[in-house]
Amino acid sequence: MEQVKKDAEERMGKAIAALEREFNSLRTGRASTALLDNIKVDYYGTPTPISQLGSIAVPDSRSITIQPWDRGAFGPVEKAILKSDLGLNPVNDGKIIRIAIPPLTEERRKELVKVAKKYTEDAKVAIRNIRRDANDALKKLEKDKAISEDDCKKSTEFMQKVTDNYVAKADKTLQTKEKEIMEI
Repeated sequence: MEQVKKDAEERMGKAIAALEREFNSLRTGRASTALLDNIKVDYYGTPTPISQLGSIAVPDSRSITIQPWDRGAFGPVEKAILKSDLGLNPVNDGKIIRIAIPPLTEERRKELVKVAKKYTEDAKVAIRNIRRDANDALKKLEKDKAISEDDCKKSTEFMQKVTDNYVAKADKTLQTKEKEIMEI
C-alpha cells in the first residue's frame, strides 16, 4: 500500500518536472538556451540536438549565439532554426550563428499563453491518470485481501489529496509562466 502511494507521488512529481521542461522551450521576451532544446538538426541524415553540434551562449538578454564545431553544420543548423515554429531568424557570419530574439507581439504572447495552458492541461491529465492507476492498484490489493476496506478508503482519500496538491502545483507553474510571457 505504501509502495503504491510512493510510486504515484514520484510519478506525479515527474509530470510536473516534464511540464517545467516544456515551459522552458516556450519563448518569452528573453533569450534562453532552452529555446533551442527541442530543435533537431538533420546532421548527415541523423536528427541531432543543436547542443551536440556546437556551443550555445546567451551574450545578452536579446540574443543567442551558436558556434558549431563542424563547418559543415552551419547550413543545417540555420535551416533547422528557420523550420522551427519559434519565429527566429539566424544570421551566419561564417564563424558564429547569431539569433536576435525579437520582442513578442501581443498576439504572439496570447498564442504562447494558450500553448502553455495546453501543456498544463496535459500535465493535469497525466496526474489524474496516475491517481486512477494508484486507486486501481489499491482496489486490487483490497480485493486480494492484502489490505482492509478501511485502509483502501483512507489510501484513496490520501491519493485524492496528493492529486489535488500536484494539480495546484501545475496551476501555479502555469501562472508563473503566464506572467513571464505577458511581461513586456
